[in-house]
Amino acid sequence: MSFEALGLDKPTLKAVLEAGYSIPTPIQRIAIPLALMGRDIMGIAQTGTGKTAGFILPMIDIISSGRSKARMPRALILCPTRELAAQAAENFVKYSKYSNLNMVLVIGGESFTDQEKALDKSCDVLIATPGRLLDLFERGKVLLNDVKYFVIDEADRMLDMGFIPDVERISKLVPVIRQTLLFSATMEKEIKKLCNSFLINPKEIAIAPQATAASTISQAVIFCNQAEKQTVLRSLLKTENITNGFIFCNRKKDVDTLYQSLEKYNFNVVALHGDMLQSKRTEMLASFKSGKAGLLVCSDVAARGLDISAVPFVINFDLPHNTEDYVHRIGRTGRAGMQGKAYTLVLPSDIKQLQAIETLMTVPIPRIDSKKLKNGTIQVLDPSNSEIKKTTTKKPVAKQKPKPDVTPKPETQSKRVAKTKVQSTNARKPLTNYKETKNRRGHDPDVGTMEHPDDVIAFGGYTPSFLKVTANTEESNKSVTEASNSSSN
Repeated sequence: MSFEALGLDKPTLKAVLEAGYSIPTPIQRIAIPLALMGRDIMGIAQTGTGKTAGFILPMIDIISSGRSKARMPRALILCPTRELAAQAAENFVKYSKYSNLNMVLVIGGESFTDQEKALDKSCDVLIATPGRLLDLFERGKVLLNDVKYFVIDEADRMLDMGFIPDVERISKLVPVIRQTLLFSATMEKEIKKLCNSFLINPKEIAIAPQATAASTISQAVIFCNQAEKQTVLRSLLKTENITNGFIFCNRKKDVDTLYQSLEKYNFNVVALHGDMLQSKRTEMLASFKSGKAGLLVCSDVAARGLDISAVPFVINFDLPHNTEDYVHRIGRTGRAGMQGKAYTLVLPSDIKQLQAIETLMTVPIPRIDSKKLKNGTIQVLDPSNSEIKKTTTKKPVAKQKPKPDVTPKPETQSKRVAKTKVQSTNARKPLTNYKETKNRRGHDPDVGTMEHPDDVIAFGGYTPSFLKVTANTEESNKSVTEASNSSSN
């Protein structure tokens, strides 16, 4: 099927063909005709499958007739990150070149004044992050009561970043009668519940299994210790001759540290994380996209929203805390049908998280021997039977010392028994007719376990002074007399 068969208007179709696309992706092939029919859509597809064009192309045709008023957009696209919003804006500019629609990009880190001036003009499409949009709304600089086309992009990322309360508030500000499209790479139960309040009788589109990597991506993990992590990374970069790729870290502080370390070793590298000024982030991205810098050390702020199809490598310097973020990270490579490789450095403490990722993806990830990597060779090991896995998943069992023999010797025992008989007249005397047995837990090892007749009442092997009752037999009286004479001696 070609784009001509999807029902797009000729101006939009002309812009798509000039952009170099002739065959739609699976998500585009299903979503575009449904959107043109006015249906609400809940789309689930892998990162890099063309979801952005899947909602922008029909939007251009739907709102092409008519004009917007100042500060009253007719289409609203919510994105979780600045980079993702900027990517949506770039797609809109590319595909709307033959339409008369205006677009305003509203994201954090930019001047309020410039954005307010842009909104004062005619605004057909508003692309925004939730926080900055609510700031402008509270200032009275934007009104949402004329929105007819509402898009929530990367809904699961909205949930992870804590934007769902803001999205719920925004959904109440737009008209109830509207067309809503919700797109995501994964779909959790919480997101599916929220869809019931956002969408009306939606058409669900699931193009690929949830949380699966594209078949064009080759994956491998490398086990190492924290102390040798940077050394292993540099060995990997040199061995595989990696000059272009993403390197992901979990913390912004680690992004800066790793960036400085790689720059020290003369790697062509730039950095990107959320604490940077927007101007600095734009500069770094421009340098990476243009090829001036080959490696981009970044946090998860760049895991989604960067549509650079020719990046051949992704390296997870840190294993992501969220298992589904692994899919989004490695989805930066292997895009548009191209082949890509994804490597992940794993510490011994990351084993459980790695197992969770493999369970989520339903396939084991091959291992690489870090020792051979340091020697300049790559050797992929079977993940189900590798020495690395065995040494990192099993803890050494400490040797147990043999327990000492606590059974008292006959000679020592007789002395101790004799010693117990030398007691004051007020002390409790041991019962007669007892047998010496092996030491048992909870009993005095010097006395042992007692056996006595049924009419003898004993507590802990002794008889209290007020219950000194013995059997009415000559044998028991004789035993008591002998014990008394022995103690007196």
